[in-house]
Amino acid sequence: MVHREQKLEVDKSQLPADAESKGYVEVVVQDIEIKPNNTRFLKEKYYSASQGKTYLAPMPPGYDGEFGPGVRSLVISLYYGSGMTEPKIVEFLSNFDISISAGQVSNFLVKGQESWHEEKAQVVAAGLASTEWQHTDDTGTRVNGENQYCHIFCNPYYTAYFTRPHKNRLTVIHLLQGTETVQFLLNPNALAWKETFKTPQWALKVASQWPQEPSLTQATLEEWIARDLDKLNDQQQACILESAALAAYYSQQTPTHPVIPILLSDDAPQFRDITPYHALCWVHEGRHYKKLMPFLPYHQLLLDNFQTDFWGFYHQLLAYRSDPSPPEAQRLHDKFDDLFSTTTGYQALDQRIAKTKQKADKLLLVLDFPDLPLHNNPAELGARQRVRKRHISFGPRTQDGVQAWDTVMTLAETAKKLGVSFFAYVYDRVSGASLMPSLAQLIQNQIPAQASS
Repeated sequence: MVHREQKLEVDKSQLPADAESKGYVEVVVQDIEIKPNNTRFLKEKYYSASQGKTYLAPMPPGYDGEFGPGVRSLVISLYYGSGMTEPKIVEFLSNFDISISAGQVSNFLVKGQESWHEEKAQVVAAGLASTEWQHTDDTGTRVNGENQYCHIFCNPYYTAYFTRPHKNRLTVIHLLQGTETVQFLLNPNALAWKETFKTPQWALKVASQWPQEPSLTQATLEEWIARDLDKLNDQQQACILESAALAAYYSQQTPTHPVIPILLSDDAPQFRDITPYHALCWVHEGRHYKKLMPFLPYHQLLLDNFQTDFWGFYHQLLAYRSDPSPPEAQRLHDKFDDLFSTTTGYQALDQRIAKTKQKADKLLLVLDFPDLPLHNNPAELGARQRVRKRHISFGPRTQDGVQAWDTVMTLAETAKKLGVSFFAYVYDRVSGASLMPSLAQLIQNQIPAQASS
Protein backbone atom coordinates (compact mmCIF):
# COMPACT_ATOMS: atom_id res chain seq x y z
CA MET A 1 0.00 0.00 0.00
CA VAL A 2 1.33 3.44 -1.00
CA HIS A 3 0.34 6.32 1.30
CA ARG A 4 1.87 9.23 -0.60
CA GLU A 5 3.67 9.86 -3.86
CA GLN A 6 6.55 12.24 -4.54
CA LYS A 7 8.18 12.98 -7.88
CA LEU A 8 11.97 13.32 -7.90
CA GLU A 9 13.46 15.41 -10.68
CA VAL A 10 16.87 15.14 -12.31
CA ASP A 11 19.08 18.23 -12.13
CA LYS A 12 18.69 19.40 -15.74
CA SER A 13 21.93 21.36 -15.56
CA GLN A 14 23.83 18.09 -15.31
CA LEU A 15 22.29 16.57 -18.48
CA PRO A 16 24.00 16.47 -21.87
CA ALA A 17 22.24 18.16 -24.78
CA ASP A 18 20.95 14.92 -26.35
CA ALA A 19 19.36 13.50 -23.14
CA GLU A 20 15.72 12.37 -23.68
CA SER A 21 13.08 11.90 -21.01
CA LYS A 22 12.10 8.24 -20.43
CA GLY A 23 9.43 8.83 -17.83
CA TYR A 24 9.83 7.72 -14.24
CA VAL A 25 11.20 4.67 -12.43
CA GLU A 26 9.00 3.58 -9.54
CA VAL A 27 10.67 2.88 -6.21
CA VAL A 28 8.51 2.10 -3.16
CA VAL A 29 10.18 2.82 0.17
CA GLN A 30 8.62 1.55 3.40
CA ASP A 31 8.65 3.85 6.39
CA ILE A 32 6.63 4.45 9.53
CA GLU A 33 5.54 7.52 11.45
CA ILE A 34 4.83 7.38 15.17
CA LYS A 35 3.65 10.54 16.86
CA PRO A 36 1.19 11.52 19.57
CA ASN A 37 -2.35 12.35 18.55
CA ASN A 38 -3.80 14.03 21.64
CA THR A 39 -7.37 15.31 21.47
CA ARG A 40 -8.98 17.98 23.63
CA PHE A 41 -12.65 17.11 23.98
CA LEU A 42 -15.04 19.91 24.86
CA LYS A 43 -17.91 18.06 26.47
CA GLU A 44 -21.14 20.03 26.41
CA LYS A 45 -22.62 20.39 29.88
CA TYR A 46 -26.14 21.13 31.07
CA TYR A 47 -27.59 21.48 34.55
CA SER A 48 -31.23 20.98 35.50
CA ALA A 49 -32.20 22.80 38.70
CA SER A 50 -35.56 21.00 38.85
CA GLN A 51 -33.85 17.61 38.64
CA GLY A 52 -30.76 18.62 40.55
CA LYS A 53 -28.76 16.81 37.89
CA THR A 54 -25.90 17.60 35.53
CA TYR A 55 -26.00 16.33 31.93
CA LEU A 56 -22.64 15.83 30.22
CA ALA A 57 -21.96 14.80 26.63
CA PRO A 58 -20.56 11.24 26.50
CA MET A 59 -17.14 10.39 25.14
CA PRO A 60 -16.93 8.79 21.68
CA PRO A 61 -16.73 4.99 21.45
CA GLY A 62 -13.33 3.64 22.37
CA TYR A 63 -12.38 6.51 24.68
CA ASP A 64 -12.24 5.71 28.38
CA GLY A 65 -10.27 7.73 30.87
CA GLU A 66 -7.18 9.64 29.78
CA PHE A 67 -6.08 7.38 26.93
CA GLY A 68 -7.57 6.76 23.52
CA PRO A 69 -7.94 3.49 21.63
CA GLY A 70 -4.59 3.94 19.87
CA VAL A 71 -2.55 3.87 23.09
CA ARG A 72 -4.61 1.06 24.61
CA SER A 73 -4.34 -1.07 21.47
CA LEU A 74 -0.61 -0.47 21.15
CA VAL A 75 0.01 -1.48 24.77
CA ILE A 76 -1.88 -4.76 24.31
CA SER A 77 -0.18 -5.49 20.99
CA LEU A 78 3.33 -4.78 22.24
CA TYR A 79 2.89 -6.89 25.37
CA TYR A 80 1.07 -9.93 24.00
CA GLY A 81 1.95 -9.79 20.32
CA SER A 82 5.54 -8.55 20.43
CA GLY A 83 6.71 -9.77 23.84
CA MET A 84 7.67 -6.43 25.38
CA THR A 85 7.79 -5.97 29.13
CA GLU A 86 5.62 -3.44 30.92
CA PRO A 87 8.57 -1.17 31.86
CA LYS A 88 9.78 -1.16 28.25
CA ILE A 89 6.31 -0.25 27.02
CA VAL A 90 6.26 2.70 29.41
CA GLU A 91 9.72 3.72 28.17
CA PHE A 92 8.69 3.34 24.53
CA LEU A 93 5.61 5.53 24.95
CA SER A 94 7.55 8.17 26.87
CA ASN A 95 9.74 8.67 23.78
CA PHE A 96 6.63 10.03 22.06
CA ASP A 97 5.55 12.29 24.93
CA ILE A 98 2.87 9.89 26.18
CA SER A 99 2.77 10.21 29.96
CA ILE A 100 1.57 6.89 31.35
CA SER A 101 2.26 4.99 34.56
CA ALA A 102 3.25 1.36 34.94
CA GLY A 103 0.02 0.78 36.87
CA GLN A 104 -2.06 2.10 33.98
CA VAL A 105 -0.25 -0.15 31.52
CA SER A 106 -0.94 -3.10 33.82
CA ASN A 107 -4.62 -2.19 33.94
CA PHE A 108 -4.83 -2.15 30.14
CA LEU A 109 -3.30 -5.62 30.07
CA VAL A 110 -5.36 -7.26 32.80
CA LYS A 111 -8.53 -5.35 33.65
CA GLY A 112 -11.79 -5.22 31.70
CA GLN A 113 -11.06 -8.32 29.61
CA GLU A 114 -14.61 -9.76 29.58
CA SER A 115 -15.19 -9.18 25.87
CA TRP A 116 -11.79 -10.74 25.07
CA HIS A 117 -12.69 -13.80 27.14
CA GLU A 118 -15.88 -14.19 25.11
CA GLU A 119 -13.90 -13.97 21.87
CA LYS A 120 -11.47 -16.60 23.13
CA ALA A 121 -14.35 -18.95 23.94
CA GLN A 122 -15.66 -18.50 20.39
CA VAL A 123 -12.20 -19.15 18.94
CA VAL A 124 -11.83 -22.36 20.95
CA ALA A 125 -15.28 -23.60 19.89
CA ALA A 126 -14.56 -22.88 16.23
CA GLY A 127 -11.08 -24.39 16.46
CA LEU A 128 -12.25 -27.62 18.06
CA ALA A 129 -14.88 -28.06 15.35
CA SER A 130 -12.56 -27.23 12.45
CA THR A 131 -10.59 -30.51 12.24
CA GLU A 132 -10.96 -34.10 13.35
CA TRP A 133 -7.66 -33.90 15.20
CA GLN A 134 -6.12 -31.52 17.71
CA HIS A 135 -2.49 -30.94 18.63
CA THR A 136 -1.79 -30.64 22.35
CA ASP A 137 1.19 -29.99 24.62
CA ASP A 138 1.96 -28.27 27.92
CA THR A 139 4.68 -26.17 29.48
CA GLY A 140 5.34 -24.64 32.88
CA THR A 141 4.04 -21.23 33.95
CA ARG A 142 4.72 -19.49 37.26
CA VAL A 143 1.63 -17.95 38.86
CA ASN A 144 2.41 -15.64 41.77
CA GLY A 145 5.62 -17.59 42.33
CA GLU A 146 4.00 -21.06 42.24
CA ASN A 147 4.53 -23.65 39.52
CA GLN A 148 1.53 -24.21 37.28
CA TYR A 149 1.13 -25.51 33.73
CA CYS A 150 -0.03 -23.97 30.49
CA HIS A 151 -1.93 -26.40 28.26
CA ILE A 152 -1.99 -25.77 24.51
CA PHE A 153 -4.56 -26.98 22.00
CA CYS A 154 -4.18 -26.05 18.36
CA ASN A 155 -4.52 -26.90 14.67
CA PRO A 156 -3.73 -24.90 11.50
CA TYR A 157 -6.44 -22.34 12.31
CA TYR A 158 -5.98 -21.48 15.97
CA THR A 159 -3.87 -21.84 19.10
CA ALA A 160 -5.46 -21.75 22.57
CA TYR A 161 -3.84 -21.46 25.99
CA PHE A 162 -5.15 -22.67 29.35
CA THR A 163 -3.15 -22.28 32.57
CA ARG A 164 -4.05 -24.72 35.35
CA PRO A 165 -2.43 -25.91 38.61
CA HIS A 166 -1.87 -29.46 37.29
CA LYS A 167 -1.00 -31.24 34.06
CA ASN A 168 -2.62 -34.59 34.86
CA ARG A 169 -5.13 -36.43 32.70
CA LEU A 170 -8.09 -35.11 34.70
CA THR A 171 -7.04 -31.56 33.85
CA VAL A 172 -6.81 -32.39 30.13
CA ILE A 173 -10.28 -33.99 30.23
CA HIS A 174 -11.68 -30.94 32.03
CA LEU A 175 -10.28 -28.63 29.34
CA LEU A 176 -11.88 -30.76 26.64
CA GLN A 177 -15.19 -30.62 28.51
CA GLY A 178 -15.06 -26.84 28.36
CA THR A 179 -17.03 -26.46 31.59
CA GLU A 180 -16.41 -24.15 34.53
CA THR A 181 -15.86 -27.10 36.87
CA VAL A 182 -14.98 -30.65 35.89
CA GLN A 183 -18.04 -32.84 35.30
CA PHE A 184 -18.38 -36.47 36.43
CA LEU A 185 -20.83 -39.17 35.44
CA LEU A 186 -21.24 -42.76 36.59
CA ASN A 187 -22.68 -44.99 33.87
CA PRO A 188 -21.65 -48.13 31.94
CA ASN A 189 -19.16 -46.02 29.96
CA ALA A 190 -17.46 -45.01 33.20
CA LEU A 191 -17.03 -48.66 34.14
CA ALA A 192 -15.60 -49.40 30.70
CA TRP A 193 -13.03 -46.63 31.15
CA LYS A 194 -12.13 -48.05 34.56
CA GLU A 195 -11.37 -51.36 32.86
CA THR A 196 -9.23 -49.53 30.29
CA PHE A 197 -7.27 -48.01 33.17
CA LYS A 198 -6.83 -51.51 34.65
CA THR A 199 -8.82 -50.90 37.82
CA PRO A 200 -8.88 -54.05 40.02
CA GLN A 201 -11.98 -56.21 39.58
CA TRP A 202 -13.02 -55.91 43.20
CA ALA A 203 -12.95 -52.12 42.91
CA LEU A 204 -15.04 -52.30 39.73
CA LYS A 205 -17.69 -54.30 41.58
CA VAL A 206 -17.78 -51.78 44.40
CA ALA A 207 -17.96 -48.79 42.04
CA SER A 208 -20.76 -50.42 40.03
CA GLN A 209 -22.96 -50.21 43.14
CA TRP A 210 -22.59 -46.45 43.49
CA PRO A 211 -25.64 -44.34 42.53
CA GLN A 212 -25.55 -43.48 38.85
CA GLU A 213 -26.60 -39.88 39.31
CA PRO A 214 -26.93 -37.46 36.36
CA SER A 215 -24.11 -35.32 37.65
CA LEU A 216 -21.60 -35.70 40.44
CA THR A 217 -19.28 -33.23 42.09
CA GLN A 218 -15.64 -34.05 42.57
CA ALA A 219 -16.06 -33.76 46.34
CA THR A 220 -18.83 -36.40 46.36
CA LEU A 221 -16.89 -38.82 44.19
CA GLU A 222 -13.73 -38.38 46.27
CA GLU A 223 -15.77 -39.04 49.40
CA TRP A 224 -17.05 -42.33 47.97
CA ILE A 225 -13.56 -43.35 46.92
CA ALA A 226 -12.15 -42.60 50.37
CA ARG A 227 -15.01 -44.54 51.98
CA ASP A 228 -15.09 -47.64 49.77
CA LEU A 229 -11.85 -47.78 47.78
CA ASP A 230 -9.23 -46.57 50.24
CA LYS A 231 -7.11 -49.68 49.52
CA LEU A 232 -6.37 -48.38 46.03
CA ASN A 233 -3.15 -46.42 45.55
CA ASP A 234 -3.20 -42.75 44.53
CA GLN A 235 -2.84 -43.53 40.83
CA GLN A 236 -5.71 -46.01 40.88
CA GLN A 237 -7.93 -43.58 42.76
CA ALA A 238 -7.10 -40.91 40.20
CA CYS A 239 -8.17 -43.31 37.44
CA ILE A 240 -11.61 -43.59 39.07
CA LEU A 241 -12.04 -39.82 38.80
CA GLU A 242 -10.73 -39.80 35.24
CA SER A 243 -13.11 -42.57 34.20
CA ALA A 244 -16.14 -40.68 35.50
CA ALA A 245 -14.91 -37.45 33.88
CA LEU A 246 -14.45 -39.23 30.54
CA ALA A 247 -17.95 -40.69 30.80
CA ALA A 248 -19.30 -37.15 31.28
CA TYR A 249 -17.21 -35.87 28.37
CA TYR A 250 -18.49 -38.51 25.97
CA SER A 251 -22.08 -37.90 27.11
CA GLN A 252 -22.10 -34.13 26.80
CA GLN A 253 -24.18 -32.54 24.06
CA THR A 254 -22.56 -29.12 23.86
CA PRO A 255 -21.95 -27.97 20.27
CA THR A 256 -19.14 -25.67 21.44
CA HIS A 257 -17.05 -28.58 22.73
CA PRO A 258 -17.59 -31.65 20.56
CA VAL A 259 -15.85 -34.90 21.39
CA ILE A 260 -12.50 -34.84 19.59
CA PRO A 261 -11.85 -38.00 17.55
CA ILE A 262 -8.03 -37.74 17.50
CA LEU A 263 -5.55 -36.18 19.89
CA LEU A 264 -2.01 -35.72 18.52
CA SER A 265 0.69 -35.35 21.15
CA ASP A 266 3.92 -36.67 22.52
CA ASP A 267 3.80 -39.87 24.58
CA ALA A 268 3.24 -38.18 27.95
CA PRO A 269 0.84 -40.26 30.10
CA GLN A 270 -1.69 -37.46 30.65
CA PHE A 271 -2.67 -37.58 26.96
CA ARG A 272 -3.33 -41.32 26.77
CA ASP A 273 -6.76 -42.99 26.59
CA ILE A 274 -8.77 -39.78 26.30
CA THR A 275 -9.96 -39.65 22.70
CA PRO A 276 -11.10 -42.55 20.49
CA TYR A 277 -7.76 -42.35 18.65
CA HIS A 278 -4.40 -41.13 19.89
CA ALA A 279 -1.68 -40.22 17.40
CA LEU A 280 1.96 -39.86 18.38
CA CYS A 281 4.53 -37.43 17.01
CA TRP A 282 7.23 -38.95 14.80
CA VAL A 283 9.62 -36.11 15.61
CA HIS A 284 9.35 -36.90 19.31
CA GLU A 285 9.94 -40.57 18.58
CA GLY A 286 13.01 -39.69 16.52
CA ARG A 287 14.48 -37.73 19.43
CA HIS A 288 14.77 -40.93 21.47
CA TYR A 289 17.30 -42.22 18.94
CA LYS A 290 19.26 -38.96 19.03
CA LYS A 291 19.64 -39.38 22.79
CA LEU A 292 21.53 -42.65 22.38
CA MET A 293 25.24 -42.13 23.05
CA PRO A 294 27.15 -45.11 21.59
CA PHE A 295 30.79 -45.37 22.65
CA LEU A 296 31.99 -47.78 19.98
CA PRO A 297 32.38 -46.46 16.41
CA TYR A 298 30.62 -49.57 15.10
CA HIS A 299 27.59 -48.88 17.28
CA GLN A 300 27.61 -45.28 16.06
CA LEU A 301 27.54 -46.58 12.49
CA LEU A 302 24.63 -48.87 13.31
CA LEU A 303 22.75 -45.96 14.86
CA ASP A 304 23.44 -43.64 11.91
CA ASN A 305 22.27 -46.27 9.43
CA PHE A 306 19.07 -46.93 11.35
CA GLN A 307 18.29 -43.24 11.72
CA THR A 308 18.63 -42.91 7.95
CA ASP A 309 16.10 -45.72 7.51
CA PHE A 310 13.87 -44.17 10.21
CA TRP A 311 13.60 -40.82 8.45
CA GLY A 312 13.37 -42.49 5.08
CA PHE A 313 10.25 -44.28 6.26
CA TYR A 314 8.94 -40.99 7.69
CA HIS A 315 9.21 -39.39 4.25
CA GLN A 316 7.34 -42.32 2.73
CA LEU A 317 4.50 -41.57 5.16
CA LEU A 318 4.61 -37.92 4.06
CA ALA A 319 4.26 -39.03 0.45
CA TYR A 320 1.32 -41.27 1.41
CA ARG A 321 -0.56 -38.27 2.81
CA SER A 322 -0.49 -36.68 -0.64
CA ASP A 323 -1.61 -39.81 -2.48
CA PRO A 324 -3.24 -42.33 -0.12
CA SER A 325 -4.44 -45.76 -1.25
CA PRO A 326 -5.23 -49.08 0.46
CA PRO A 327 -2.37 -50.97 -1.27
CA GLU A 328 0.14 -48.31 -0.23
CA ALA A 329 -1.23 -48.33 3.31
CA GLN A 330 -0.71 -52.08 3.53
CA ARG A 331 2.79 -51.76 2.11
CA LEU A 332 3.70 -49.16 4.72
CA HIS A 333 2.24 -51.34 7.48
CA ASP A 334 4.44 -54.19 6.36
CA LYS A 335 7.43 -51.89 5.95
CA PHE A 336 6.97 -50.61 9.51
CA ASP A 337 6.84 -54.15 10.91
CA ASP A 338 9.97 -55.08 8.99
CA LEU A 339 11.94 -51.94 9.88
CA PHE A 340 11.11 -51.99 13.57
CA SER A 341 11.81 -55.70 13.90
CA THR A 342 15.45 -55.01 13.09
CA THR A 343 18.08 -56.52 15.38
CA THR A 344 21.44 -54.77 15.15
CA GLY A 345 23.35 -56.25 18.07
CA TYR A 346 23.66 -52.82 19.71
CA GLN A 347 21.51 -53.48 22.78
CA ALA A 348 20.42 -49.92 23.55
CA LEU A 349 19.38 -49.36 19.92
CA ASP A 350 17.54 -52.69 19.72
CA GLN A 351 15.61 -51.87 22.88
CA ARG A 352 14.66 -48.49 21.44
CA ILE A 353 13.53 -50.07 18.16
CA ALA A 354 11.35 -52.55 20.05
CA LYS A 355 9.71 -49.72 22.02
CA THR A 356 8.87 -47.90 18.79
CA LYS A 357 7.27 -51.03 17.36
CA GLN A 358 4.95 -51.22 20.38
CA LYS A 359 3.52 -47.83 19.35
CA ALA A 360 2.62 -48.94 15.82
CA ASP A 361 -1.11 -48.20 16.10
CA LYS A 362 -0.44 -44.61 17.22
CA LEU A 363 2.44 -43.88 14.86
CA LEU A 364 0.62 -45.34 11.82
CA LEU A 365 -2.76 -43.72 12.44
CA VAL A 366 -2.07 -41.52 9.42
CA LEU A 367 -2.68 -44.57 7.20
CA ASP A 368 -6.34 -44.47 8.27
CA PHE A 369 -6.55 -40.66 8.44
CA PRO A 370 -4.35 -39.23 5.64
CA ASP A 371 -5.06 -35.62 6.67
CA LEU A 372 -3.43 -36.26 10.04
CA PRO A 373 -0.05 -34.53 10.54
CA LEU A 374 2.94 -36.69 11.41
CA HIS A 375 4.38 -34.40 14.06
CA ASN A 376 3.30 -32.19 16.92
CA ASN A 377 5.40 -29.16 15.98
CA PRO A 378 2.49 -26.66 16.00
CA ALA A 379 1.77 -27.38 19.67
CA GLU A 380 5.47 -27.13 20.49
CA LEU A 381 5.66 -23.78 18.71
CA GLY A 382 2.64 -22.64 20.70
CA ALA A 383 4.37 -23.76 23.90
CA ARG A 384 7.50 -21.91 22.84
CA GLN A 385 5.54 -18.65 22.70
CA ARG A 386 4.53 -19.16 26.32
CA VAL A 387 8.13 -19.99 27.25
CA ARG A 388 9.30 -16.74 25.66
CA LYS A 389 6.54 -14.87 27.45
CA ARG A 390 7.52 -16.24 30.86
CA HIS A 391 11.21 -15.52 30.19
CA ILE A 392 10.33 -11.89 29.54
CA SER A 393 7.57 -11.32 32.09
CA PHE A 394 8.21 -14.23 34.49
CA GLY A 395 4.54 -14.93 35.18
CA PRO A 396 1.17 -13.45 36.13
CA ARG A 397 0.52 -12.69 39.80
CA THR A 398 -3.27 -12.80 39.95
CA GLN A 399 -6.06 -14.93 38.53
CA ASP A 400 -7.10 -11.98 36.38
CA GLY A 401 -3.56 -11.94 35.02
CA VAL A 402 -3.67 -15.67 34.31
CA GLN A 403 -6.91 -15.28 32.35
CA ALA A 404 -5.54 -12.29 30.47
CA TRP A 405 -2.36 -14.14 29.50
CA ASP A 406 -4.32 -17.16 28.26
CA THR A 407 -7.00 -15.17 26.46
CA VAL A 408 -4.97 -12.50 24.69
CA MET A 409 -2.16 -14.92 23.77
CA THR A 410 -4.86 -17.14 22.25
CA LEU A 411 -6.15 -14.24 20.17
CA ALA A 412 -2.65 -13.08 19.18
CA GLU A 413 -1.46 -16.52 18.02
CA THR A 414 -4.76 -17.26 16.25
CA ALA A 415 -4.66 -13.92 14.44
CA LYS A 416 -1.12 -14.76 13.26
CA LYS A 417 -2.27 -18.11 11.87
CA LEU A 418 -5.19 -16.47 10.07
CA GLY A 419 -3.03 -13.72 8.55
CA VAL A 420 -4.75 -10.97 10.54
CA SER A 421 -2.90 -7.95 11.91
CA PHE A 422 -3.17 -8.34 15.67
CA PHE A 423 -2.85 -4.60 16.24
CA ALA A 424 -5.58 -3.88 13.69
CA TYR A 425 -7.80 -6.49 15.32
CA VAL A 426 -7.24 -5.10 18.81
CA TYR A 427 -7.80 -1.52 17.64
CA ASP A 428 -11.00 -2.52 15.87
CA ARG A 429 -12.38 -3.94 19.12
CA VAL A 430 -10.99 -1.32 21.53
CA SER A 431 -12.22 1.56 19.38
CA GLY A 432 -15.71 0.11 19.31
CA ALA A 433 -15.76 -0.05 15.51
CA SER A 434 -16.14 -3.86 15.37
CA LEU A 435 -15.89 -3.81 11.58
CA MET A 436 -13.52 -6.76 11.32
CA PRO A 437 -15.04 -10.25 11.40
CA SER A 438 -14.36 -12.27 14.52
CA LEU A 439 -11.47 -14.71 14.50
CA ALA A 440 -13.99 -17.50 15.11
CA GLN A 441 -15.84 -16.52 11.95
CA LEU A 442 -12.61 -16.48 9.97
CA ILE A 443 -11.85 -20.01 11.20
CA GLN A 444 -15.28 -21.17 10.08
CA ASN A 445 -14.84 -19.46 6.72
CA GLN A 446 -11.59 -21.32 6.03
CA ILE A 447 -12.96 -24.82 6.58
CA PRO A 448 -14.93 -25.08 3.28
CA ALA A 449 -11.97 -23.61 1.42
CA GLN A 450 -9.76 -26.39 2.73
CA ALA A 451 -12.34 -29.06 1.95
CA SER A 452 -12.66 -27.94 -1.67
CA SER A 453 -8.92 -27.58 -2.30
